[in-house]
Amino acid sequence: MASVYRALAIIGMVFISPVVLPAVVFIGVLYDFFSSELPPGIGEPLKLRFYHSLMTAAMVLGKILEKLGICSDLTVLRVLFNGIPPWRDSKLLIKDLRVDEVPLRIYQPKNPPSGKRRGILYFHGGAGTFGSIRSFERLCRYMAKKCNSVVVSVGYRLSPEHPYPGQYSDCLNATLYFMKNLEEYHVDPALIIISGDSCGANFATVICHMLLNARDLPKVRAQVLLYPGLQGLDFQLPSYQQNASVPILFRKLVIYFCFRYLNKKPSFFEDIIQNCHVPESMRLKYKKWISADIIPEEFKVRGYVPPKPTSFKPEVYEVAKEVLGLTFSPLLAEDSIICQLPETYMVTCEFDVLRDDGLLYKKRLEDNGVQVTWYHSESGFHGILAFFGYGIFDFLSGKKIMDSTVNYINSL
Repeated sequence: MASVYRALAIIGMVFISPVVLPAVVFIGVLYDFFSSELPPGIGEPLKLRFYHSLMTAAMVLGKILEKLGICSDLTVLRVLFNGIPPWRDSKLLIKDLRVDEVPLRIYQPKNPPSGKRRGILYFHGGAGTFGSIRSFERLCRYMAKKCNSVVVSVGYRLSPEHPYPGQYSDCLNATLYFMKNLEEYHVDPALIIISGDSCGANFATVICHMLLNARDLPKVRAQVLLYPGLQGLDFQLPSYQQNASVPILFRKLVIYFCFRYLNKKPSFFEDIIQNCHVPESMRLKYKKWISADIIPEEFKVRGYVPPKPTSFKPEVYEVAKEVLGLTFSPLLAEDSIICQLPETYMVTCEFDVLRDDGLLYKKRLEDNGVQVTWYHSESGFHGILAFFGYGIFDFLSGKKIMDSTVNYINSL
């Protein structure tokens, strides 16, 4: 069905492109220029502005095609983020298979192993609504070669066609398949790493939560979390304020994609930004874990203003309550869970609305005795790894993130 949607989108674009496409791209450029903010210090701003304009144009074109009854509005965005397929790699064996209807792509170095290898599960980002195995093909190939590891990229099914929380079930089933077939891939059961970026990092840590009481399965050696999204309780944290209009993930886009992921009509944007969806009892209970007071002062110097108190609105809670659940917001898990989690590698980016999710989770893990290795990209932004491996079209900050990640994995 996904291929049918893509075909319809392409056909639609062919017919309307002579008139509509130039106008849509122009709208994307104008919207980016007048709505986005590129703060001093962000890496390669002109390149970022170009990519954000493309993303905006794809979303506008998607809305047009949906109005015409051609395809879902997300289809064009999915086509864009699929990127360009890379050339065949002579150094890797690449195998595609399906497990319980979930596509997997397994990357193995061709050189004979001297011993058992690490096994890396990778869950891609994309707000649970776009992104794919193909989107992160270059990144997974890079890890497989540089870490001399078996990498399993999981093509979990996307929302809203595959409703939330089905993505977690897909990721769990893929993980269980891999853990039960380690011998086939010559993987050391003591060296299993669960990783992901953005929402994929959320999936990775939730899967680690789910596996804590699993019997007859290997223990996860480490979780690798690349700019994770981990909570829907506070959209007034310093990073949400400072980076509210920084590409490619605006604060309002976070809420928009949350609704799309939950298969709900987007609404109450301003009320949710003001945290009116959070009951006072919950706000007080979790203040010890999710609060600007916990964020180090050096991360508040770029214009953070403590928010004014707001009142709880039950009607807003009703439409947004899923974002306060433990699956969507693993930062709310009890200490009894957090203290059992594996060693963690965490990446945060300075110009990312989700930066403080990572900082808060880092502190929670450390407070519970979990070893954390932290890499902070001073010039990075959210989604930077979606462009990794495209030569002059990628970002130096993304390359540094991947090199640091590879070094960490190789140290295990």
